[in-house]
Amino acid sequence: MSDNVQNDNVIVEPHRPVDTTIPMVIYALHLASIVTGGLTALVGAVIAYVYRGRGPAWLDEHYRYQIRTFWIGLLYFCVSGLLTLILIGFVLWLVAVIWLVIRCVKGFKGLQEQRAPENVDTWLV
Repeated sequence: MSDNVQNDNVIVEPHRPVDTTIPMVIYALHLASIVTGGLTALVGAVIAYVYRGRGPAWLDEHYRYQIRTFWIGLLYFCVSGLLTLILIGFVLWLVAVIWLVIRCVKGFKGLQEQRAPENVDTWLV
């Protein structure tokens, strides 16, 4: 009787950290869109669409979060732009900027902790 377990065919690979550079760049592009009028956010959304589905599930949730941030932000900024005609749009634009910054900071934090962002489906923060 032998209590030895043979593991000759098992290959154990060391845990490799996931590269989060692309999602970080996308969050930075979203933040830069405040200054560029949304152009960099569009580039970030295209990159997120391209890289979606190429990583672990928690990273795919970041890409989904970034895509939703683009589309919801586009809606918020368009509505605030239309409402500038009655002057309330300036206040709503500021609220939309704060919303965008909070979502990007939450995304950066989630990437650093290597977990999915919280409340991906929300329209708020």
